[in-house]
Amino acid sequence: MHGTARLLGRAGLAATWVLHLSVAWGNASGDWEAMRGMRPCGYCCGRIAQPPRIDGRFDDQAWRDVPWTEAFQDIRGPGHPAPRLSTRVKMAWDDDALYVAAELEEPHVWATIRDHDAVIFRDDDFEVFLDPDGDNHDYRELEINALGTTWDLALDRPYKDGGRADNGWECPGLETAVHVSGTLNDPSDTDQGWSVEIKIPWHGWMGGGRPPAAGSHWRVDFSRVDWPVDVVEGGYRKRSGQVEDNWVWSPPG
Repeated sequence: MHGTARLLGRAGLAATWVLHLSVAWGNASGDWEAMRGMRPCGYCCGRIAQPPRIDGRFDDQAWRDVPWTEAFQDIRGPGHPAPRLSTRVKMAWDDDALYVAAELEEPHVWATIRDHDAVIFRDDDFEVFLDPDGDNHDYRELEINALGTTWDLALDRPYKDGGRADNGWECPGLETAVHVSGTLNDPSDTDQGWSVEIKIPWHGWMGGGRPPAAGSHWRVDFSRVDWPVDVVEGGYRKRSGQVEDNWVWSPPG
């Protein structure tokens, strides 16, 4: 993971917390060279007085004054083409949970996977990575598609260090919701996109089930997988011979 969030104080948005990303993968030593020049993004995550409704929309008071992150970039970092579609995130917290809101521009919203803990990134998806102690080990990942299907997993170490995904791990009390601005799986029209809202309770989470102290830093990153598709026989089909785009808040290189 490759970004940082800092938690602020005790009242309203004056209380903030900084999320700092840092993600690592791959086997070649060149991966580390590519990462060395990266400057992680940062975000001050504010405390909110009232929790948001977890409905996939951001029209309630809780989100009104919460700032967006920068727009997502290509996972490889500067010098690579900018994403053709906009993605951005908001974060907030209270005594009960961390809240994440994501807005994904998309003219063709589609999803097929309905089984929990399936490999969600085989669809277009949104992903969250959380590493509270910032050591790039023992971190958690959540993926969700436009159907609202989720995959939550734990990794004791990065894949490059021999880590294996623990799909049996379930985030206690997790709440998620998706809203589609358009029509899901219908290529006859043009959609605006889809949005994701997530509640991750402190209870049962790493760190003793309590929110981080004001001023603490977590490593966090967010990723979006987007597959090129064509319309075939009235439905969407992945474009033959083309790989997915990977867009992130803070590029690891």
